[in-house]
Amino acid sequence: MTQKIRVGVNGYGVIGKRVADAVTAQHDMELVGISDVVSDYRIATAVSRGIPVHASTAAGAAAMRSAQLPVAGELHQLLGAVDVIVDCTPARSGATNLEHYRAHGVRAVFQGGEKHALTGHSFVAHANYATALGRDTTRVVSCNTTATVRTLTALQGAGLLARARGVLIRRATDPWESDHSGIMNTVVPETAIPSHQGPDARTVVPGLDVVTMAAKGSHTQNHLHYWAIDLTRPATQQEVLEALGAMPRVALVRSGEGIVAPNSTIELMRDLGRPRGDMYEVAVWADILTVQGDELFCTYTVDNQAVVVPENIDAIRALAGTVTDGAESMSRTDAALGVRADFLAPAPHPGRPHPTAGARS
Repeated sequence: MTQKIRVGVNGYGVIGKRVADAVTAQHDMELVGISDVVSDYRIATAVSRGIPVHASTAAGAAAMRSAQLPVAGELHQLLGAVDVIVDCTPARSGATNLEHYRAHGVRAVFQGGEKHALTGHSFVAHANYATALGRDTTRVVSCNTTATVRTLTALQGAGLLARARGVLIRRATDPWESDHSGIMNTVVPETAIPSHQGPDARTVVPGLDVVTMAAKGSHTQNHLHYWAIDLTRPATQQEVLEALGAMPRVALVRSGEGIVAPNSTIELMRDLGRPRGDMYEVAVWADILTVQGDELFCTYTVDNQAVVVPENIDAIRALAGTVTDGAESMSRTDAALGVRADFLAPAPHPGRPHPTAGARS
């Protein structure tokens, strides 16, 4: 058997703990350990699950020991034992961390909270896997940008996309922080148009004609997207649904089956036994989607905590260079995570490699 990719996760928060679990689920990866600065229940949970915990700072190590948590080592020791580090630390800490990673000769995956300029490469697996092969760094774009790239390139790949204009209703804060941050009883528009997701999508797919506007809603789970899309020609609803259905990590849902809002998808994921109720797919409402001639109107929901998890796994393989075919990596990832094409089908599909996976530049 080929040697497993040795992976570390720096930052064991909302994304980090999910990436760590996803790494553990992969047959070709080994989770060497995690690193963080906190010493609360999150780290205690990792310890209880047998995950080696490292301290990212001396102060963090002291706090962990004070809380009687075993410390496997410091961050530099974790970096000395891994091939790839996945940086899930708070936004804008990447530049400092990158210096440490490069000093240790470790390849690094960053998250969408960092700027594209940090790595010079932004990643969505089906769109540009091949261009990440062998790089020392890449950046998995944000949850909303990931969903935007998945859905719009599904239409682009079918020759249907002319331009897209979207409105995003974003969750106010992550669920675990809802006791001390977020907004209530209002919707707060972002102060700039376009919002960052459209320009960010072009860091992955240059030339994509997309403009986004966004607002924060008074809820803590899932984002909601509304799109008005100009098609290249008159089309049918069925053509559009087939294009979206062929895209990996996009699943069609129907309000007629009781999936009427983001909370419905969350409950569905729990009923399906998903870890933490996570939804890795973009859930597009098939029975709301409307086509009028060459115009498309649609809406979908995005799990802000989970949708980028499979992209992180594929990014690890791309940087390590162990799997050169993007479709193959996505198939492995999706099979391990139980990604579905239809949530209400009897069993998960083994992953749907997209014909253009890894082919875009």
